[in-house]
Amino acid sequence: MFTGIIEEIGRVRHVVSNHVSGEISVQADTVLVKTRPGDSIAVNGVCLTAAKLLPDGFIADVMPETLRRTNLGKLRAGGRVNLERAMAADGRFGGHIVSGHIDGTGTIHSVRREDNAVWITVETAPDILGLIVEKGSIAIDGVSLTVAGLTEHSFCVSLIPHTGGHTTLLSKKAGDLVNLENDVIGKYIQRLIASPAPAPLPKSRLTEDFLREHGF
Repeated sequence: MFTGIIEEIGRVRHVVSNHVSGEISVQADTVLVKTRPGDSIAVNGVCLTAAKLLPDGFIADVMPETLRRTNLGKLRAGGRVNLERAMAADGRFGGHIVSGHIDGTGTIHSVRREDNAVWITVETAPDILGLIVEKGSIAIDGVSLTVAGLTEHSFCVSLIPHTGGHTTLLSKKAGDLVNLENDVIGKYIQRLIASPAPAPLPKSRLTEDFLREHGF
């Protein structure tokens, strides 16, 4: 589990891909601390397993489903990515519950500045928009953000200077693809509402008279 609070910006060394699956090597520093092979690191919000640790980075495998659902297939050597280690059990919960399992992608529609804030509007599919609520949480490329506005075709967020300076989001421009993860609580609620009502339990033969008759 992650929190959406980015720990550092890494740099892609190389991406090896056969257009179906692949491998990514990322230069990093902070996220290597106390990390062991097999641990999880979120790369642009995508939970990947650090299969091999290097003195100044890590290598992770990327499976076909990940390439279909995310923007990792568009990464190139030299590209910058948001990185976060899985949350420690005794860690501070500063963002929101982020699983690292991307629901889909969105396209940056516009980026505009308002005083010290930067507004980013993202267009995405109806099934993702259906789980977004104004003032709720969403992860964009792994960054925990508050939804500031919502329309039929898009949503927008507002970045404070700290978020802009410590993530890759300010490098985005109109037309760029970003990874989106809906709030997991909303997804479970939607699933429960959509599921058919459970069948009624058979009537129990255990009654007060039965218990009294048998000495209870």
